[in-house]
Amino acid sequence: MIWWPSEIPTLQDGLITLRPAEESDALDVYEACQDPLIALFTTLPTNYTREHAASFYTGGLAGFDSRREIRFVITHGYPGEEVFCGVISFHSVDLNDHGAEIGYWMAGPMRGKGIGTRAVKALTHYGFTAMGFRRIEGLVDAENKASQALLLSAGYQFEATLRKKVTRDDGRQVDMVLFSAIDDQWTSL
Repeated sequence: MIWWPSEIPTLQDGLITLRPAEESDALDVYEACQDPLIALFTTLPTNYTREHAASFYTGGLAGFDSRREIRFVITHGYPGEEVFCGVISFHSVDLNDHGAEIGYWMAGPMRGKGIGTRAVKALTHYGFTAMGFRRIEGLVDAENKASQALLLSAGYQFEATLRKKVTRDDGRQVDMVLFSAIDDQWTSL
């Protein structure tokens, strides 16, 4: 059975922190989402506006309250000197099948530093040990080689390429690569 927390926790691994989103994160989210790579490889709109960023906080709460998503802001640094790095979440939660999909995006200056890998490991560990998930999937655009490498380095395994799985804003159908972590086989932490 899946245990759903009464509030979004704060998770730390010594270098990074995964914490609940705050209304004050809107500016950091907006600025990061001006990077065209985020819109290219995620479901976020190409023309991400301040209004989108303002709804980031309330949208995360709505997803949490309906048990569809648990969303975190990724930061690193010491308390009071934390730097915004990106966003990570469990979404497409399936309580009956004990599963979820992990999704994330990193602000441009934070990519390639191992922060995303650490965030995926920390959230996956929490999903298995605290929430009771048995399977966590990661779906990555087939062109996003960096994200595929991130999931592999975090302990996920390649499963399949799903042809024409997602329709982008511009109407293109793109292939997605499916990765997974299974509770009794995942040993990345």
